[in-house]
Amino acid sequence: MFFSPVTSTVRVHSHSAQVRGAQATALMVKKRQRIGDCVFSTLTYVLLAGHAVVAAAQGAYPAKPIRMIIPYPAGSSTDLNARDLAQMFSKALGQPVVVDPRPGGGATLSHQLVAKAPADGYTLLFATTGGMVSGPALMKDRLAYDPQKDLAPVGLINYVPYGLVVTPHLPITNLKELIEQAKAAPGRFNVASPGVGTPNHLGAEQLMSMTGIVLVHVPYKGGAAALLDLMAGTMHLTVTALQPVLPPHKAGRLRILGVGHSKRLRAYADIPAINETVPGYYNTGWWGIAAPARTPVAIINRLNAIMNQGLMAPEVMQRFEQNGFEVSTGTPQAFGALIRSDLAMWNKLLLDAKISVDTLP
Repeated sequence: MFFSPVTSTVRVHSHSAQVRGAQATALMVKKRQRIGDCVFSTLTYVLLAGHAVVAAAQGAYPAKPIRMIIPYPAGSSTDLNARDLAQMFSKALGQPVVVDPRPGGGATLSHQLVAKAPADGYTLLFATTGGMVSGPALMKDRLAYDPQKDLAPVGLINYVPYGLVVTPHLPITNLKELIEQAKAAPGRFNVASPGVGTPNHLGAEQLMSMTGIVLVHVPYKGGAAALLDLMAGTMHLTVTALQPVLPPHKAGRLRILGVGHSKRLRAYADIPAINETVPGYYNTGWWGIAAPARTPVAIINRLNAIMNQGLMAPEVMQRFEQNGFEVSTGTPQAFGALIRSDLAMWNKLLLDAKISVDTLP
């Protein structure tokens, strides 16, 4: 068969090109596979190393001192109990826990500071009703933090029944006499609190709303100074946690007219509940520990376990009870549920009593 030499040459070159192309493609595929294997190995190493670093960091916690911010000044009942808890944490964790008083804003300043702090477990909050529920219920969107979104509950410490306390310089021995004299002279008596929006302040507002009396509110930056003025007679009344007023009450330097708990306290059954005279009155707060939102769950659970173990010791429970508190422990989730329910309660209380930040003097 006859064929053209030119045509034959073209066909041979074409076949050679196809072979070379196939070989190049095969080489490219192998090269990409090697690159892919290298990339995969590198990523795997990075991820594993990252997990190792995180695990090491969590395992080393705490590697430095921890700061516990509290909402009231040094010397207050909050400060004294926070220092006891700080020692409890320090002993279990092997690092100092430094108590840092940051009073102001009706307890909201301290809560705002912790809400904006790094979520690494090295900044804790001694959380109070004032900063977590009553203050937010009163101030609403005027606050720079949301207690449910910006703070993570660690655990409940105890309940804090508030007492209505009067200076002994007034001839008033019970709540009925106070109401009668206050109605006879509206605005005659002043009432101190550690700040606007605190449960102390709102407890006084609630009393005024439910009885029709008029008291002049005088906010302080903490309760200690108010108590000194109360004992001196320059202040007439205050609503406060019982711990700092029990010794002067026993000594006759102050007079507790009643407690805001649902019933009389077991350790102090001689002090009446306010609702015995003013049905429906309730003003009991609580203390707890919180941390910035997004703090690792492992850290929160560890702190919660330390709290629960320490607080359930019989000698600790007895000391709290003698100071007018009621120890109550539980999970972070239970503390979160309490915050939500109390926030709803305070919102309703303020609405029913027609109390808002715009109506306060």
